[in-house]
Amino acid sequence: MSQNTFNVSLTKRDRKRKLRSGDIVVNSRWVLNYKDPKTGQRVQLFFERQKEAIAKRNEIQAAVEARVYVPRREVITVSEAVALWLESRRGDVKGRTLHGYEQGARYIIGPLLVSATAAQRRAFTETGLVPQGASLKPMLGEIRIDRLGTGEIRAWHKLLVQEVGASTASRARKYLGSALALAAEDLGIRPPVMPTRLKAAPRVRKTILTPEQIAKLLTTAEADPEKGIYVAFPFLAGTRPSEQLGLMWEDVDFEANVIRIRRMQEMDGRMCEVTKTDAGRRSIPIPDRLRAMLVAWKARCPRRDGEPLRVFPGLGTRQAWPLPRVGGGGTLLYSNYRSRIWAPLLKRAGVPYVTPHSARHSFISTLQAEGVEVGLVAKIAGHASPAVTLSHYTQAVRGGEVALAALDRAYAG
Repeated sequence: MSQNTFNVSLTKRDRKRKLRSGDIVVNSRWVLNYKDPKTGQRVQLFFERQKEAIAKRNEIQAAVEARVYVPRREVITVSEAVALWLESRRGDVKGRTLHGYEQGARYIIGPLLVSATAAQRRAFTETGLVPQGASLKPMLGEIRIDRLGTGEIRAWHKLLVQEVGASTASRARKYLGSALALAAEDLGIRPPVMPTRLKAAPRVRKTILTPEQIAKLLTTAEADPEKGIYVAFPFLAGTRPSEQLGLMWEDVDFEANVIRIRRMQEMDGRMCEVTKTDAGRRSIPIPDRLRAMLVAWKARCPRRDGEPLRVFPGLGTRQAWPLPRVGGGGTLLYSNYRSRIWAPLLKRAGVPYVTPHSARHSFISTLQAEGVEVGLVAKIAGHASPAVTLSHYTQAVRGGEVALAALDRAYAG
């Protein structure tokens, strides 16, 4: 293969990380990107120093030009595999989700502070000082993938369950599986078989409202032209709170009768132009009941000059008539949404308190109970696959109008 048809790109990637102290740390890495000329697989190589990256690039280009290039199948460590996986997710998921991946990856790479409390682990993360009575235990980071077996993974998982809990251990095991699968796909490395019968985290059943309670809540919401839409929306659209608060009026297409989810709002109010997952970018059909509320709300929705036209902005402060409302139209933080809008309206409706995210669970559960195919439910809910929704796979053969009819039946009151 000639040099003219082979290209290696060299880029610098800076990652900012905010410490608990508030200081910002910037970690820089140099990345080689190329398509393996023998296998056609995408390859990414990471280097701490630019000169090392340049040397490797020149070595690869020379080997290709001399026709002595050998496909990249070198064995990497678990730590390197995890780094490749995290880099592959960057830009595809929102920042908070990626931060969660990075936090979980620490339990894979190690070391782990054992015989310590949660507070001591937090202090260790900030200071690097091992508290008295605790010790550091190596994890899987330095083990080469070809030497990683089910026994090592099982012992690692068991230690995590003992030290940090079954939920954290299950999440770390999931991330490890994703990292090993990516290494197998991109680098041609055969990953170890994941052990079976690992202790799973207990499933916590979320509290959700009954269809009768939701019908009562929706009636109360329709009677409140100012705040009702804020509470009714997730029950009728199945959105995540971050998707709801990030919605713009340009995303509401009354002509096509769909709501397009394209972005999310972070907890601190920053807008994120990616969704939680790739499947999160979707179009949701608008039920007639929600459409009527949205049309009425658009006519009175607060606006602020120079600000994006949000569907769910901050409401500002109501003044005594005939004075106009003060403020409004800007960012509505999730904490304010829950305390000032969500909780008061649920109380007024006389229904038990549930979190805004539980409305999404109610939406999904209702569609399933009404017999809508799980594949269609997954598509509307923005799940990566129907398996996430409940089933391994179900072909969606009906359109969104089926889901709308199911909601109308369930919440008829």
